[in-house]
Amino acid sequence: MPKRSADGPRVLMSAYQCGPGMGSVSQIGWEWYSRAATRVPVTLFTHVRNREALEAQGAPLAGSEIIYVDTEWFAGPLYRFAKMLFPKSEHAVFLLSSLDFYVYDGAALRLARRLVRRLTQQKRDAGAGRGPWDLVHCPTPVSPSAATVLHRLGLPTVLGPVNGGLRSPEHFPEFMRQDSSWLYPLRNLGRLVDVWRGSTRRAARVLVATESTRAWYARSRGAKCQFMLENAVDLSLFPEQPWPGAPGPGHPLRVLFVGRLLPFKAVPLLLRAVRQARDQGLAVEATVVGDGPMREPWSQEAVELGLVEAVRFVGQQPLAAVNGYMADAHVFCLPSVRESGGAVLLEAMASARPVIAVDYGGPAEIVDDEVGRKVSATGNEAAIAGIRDALQDLVRDPDAWRRRGEAGRARVERRYSWDAKVDAAVELYGDLVAGSSAG
Repeated sequence: MPKRSADGPRVLMSAYQCGPGMGSVSQIGWEWYSRAATRVPVTLFTHVRNREALEAQGAPLAGSEIIYVDTEWFAGPLYRFAKMLFPKSEHAVFLLSSLDFYVYDGAALRLARRLVRRLTQQKRDAGAGRGPWDLVHCPTPVSPSAATVLHRLGLPTVLGPVNGGLRSPEHFPEFMRQDSSWLYPLRNLGRLVDVWRGSTRRAARVLVATESTRAWYARSRGAKCQFMLENAVDLSLFPEQPWPGAPGPGHPLRVLFVGRLLPFKAVPLLLRAVRQARDQGLAVEATVVGDGPMREPWSQEAVELGLVEAVRFVGQQPLAAVNGYMADAHVFCLPSVRESGGAVLLEAMASARPVIAVDYGGPAEIVDDEVGRKVSATGNEAAIAGIRDALQDLVRDPDAWRRRGEAGRARVERRYSWDAKVDAAVELYGDLVAGSSAG
């Protein structure tokens, strides 16, 4: 574990979503808090709904403190209203219920100001004039629309890593209609909120995950942008898995998908590719790990395609089981047609599995020929053919694909582990605080 520096920058970390086992963004918040707290003094501001999960992990962690912000009076009714409006689209529910962030953020600013006044007065009484924090960091939400007002504390402020600004793909209407994609343009209202609140304008640094995210910001803000993927991997949870051996007689090619079964994940592209590959004599099987509103219709499609014996839908699984599926698979496939990030791709790469993904959004910037294969994003048929051809190529040259898996593991260790990311952030904290003091 990295050595904690009591003299390091004192960080006010605001993580609206923060808690292990509460979803991908909440996990990101937890990783930032739990790892940064081992390196520098951290005060965490987070929503009160996260208290139970955090305390179950022993929070507040040694040398840190947590201040819970309670806006459940607004968040609870808003979430129930969103679920009533959009029973099949988790993404639409998320977009609408995210409005609570602005209520939380305003409450967090008021609490922080009161704490600053109280502690500053105490320090003055003791003959010291230094305030309680040197820097603000807001790692969640990861949307660029989440414009914070905490910069009004007058401290250097770091936003992100944020990931957003991805346009809906033009060539996959079948899946986007099911995902209530007509709501996506409403995110552009976040630009107006950002201008009104001055979040990006007043930030010292904006950590952006993708080119789409960087392009979301005005050109005048480009100098503040620094690339950093919002996702990372805990290497202790995703160990390198031995190669299962080349597929061959009696040993079918095994493909794995892991994720929420939401419309834009487009699992039918994988199902149809498996059907075509089997029709051409390839012995291939697929396992689908995860749950969601599309599990029943997609399971039915597998039946209609005659894939009852070749495709397994195993539902949501604990991490130990997921690692077992990773070990058993030859290749991981993420057929998602609108994926801003791609954390599951990093987890598969950490497991030393080659990856196949659609050449759009976050996966387009994670996957290349060194670690796997990108397939065309020009429509269903092209994507299906690309997945099918990749599976055939794996059977023809399994050693090349085994090496892709090994290269993926090495890349994650080098770039995408949580420790590497937080170490880089702590170095950034020091630079920004030093620059602020010099100014």
